Amino acid sequence: MNIRTRLVAGSLSGLAVLAGAVAATSPAQAADAARVAAAEPVVQTGTLSADTALKIADAALKEAVKQKQRVTVVIVDRSGATRLVLKGDGAGPQTEESARRKAFTAVSFGRTTSELGKGIDGGGPSIADIPGTLFLGGGVPVASGGAPVAGIGVGGAPGGDIDESIAQAGLKAVAGQLR
Repeated sequence: MNIRTRLVAGSLSGLAVLAGAVAATSPAQAADAARVAAAEPVVQTGTLSADTALKIADAALKEAVKQKQRVTVVIVDRSGATRLVLKGDGAGPQTEESARRKAFTAVSFGRTTSELGKGIDGGGPSIADIPGTLFLGGGVPVASGGAPVAGIGVGGAPGGDIDESIAQAGLKAVAGQLR
């Protein structure tokens, strides 16, 4: 058997196995398999608009002023890239980095950093070992269509619960606009 014959025979047997697998699945599973097989080479993802990021940050900073807190608000996109930094008057130099890491952590895991921090016990390797993450309260994911599209991070208040309440105020300002 020459190489060409082996390639054709191998391809045909692979198709036969695939056909058998598809036949053994439900129509919905077969449709999903067909979509995966015909996947587009470019995937479109949702991105928070600059205007919406500004609305979130503005509302968060107004809440911080109301609570007499000196904080920095950072918004990151789904990939963790910084989209916006808004440093409030009197915010310390460490606040930007902590806010960025909280935002990154929230969007990466799709949950608030306070919630994620509850699962960290220090008893061995954990998600807290992932570089760039911070599991202190103050990081809140922004979701659209059930998927995270951005993260809000607030740093600078004397407690993560305060930072988180400020981030939640920012999210609340646009909650009705997210689909």
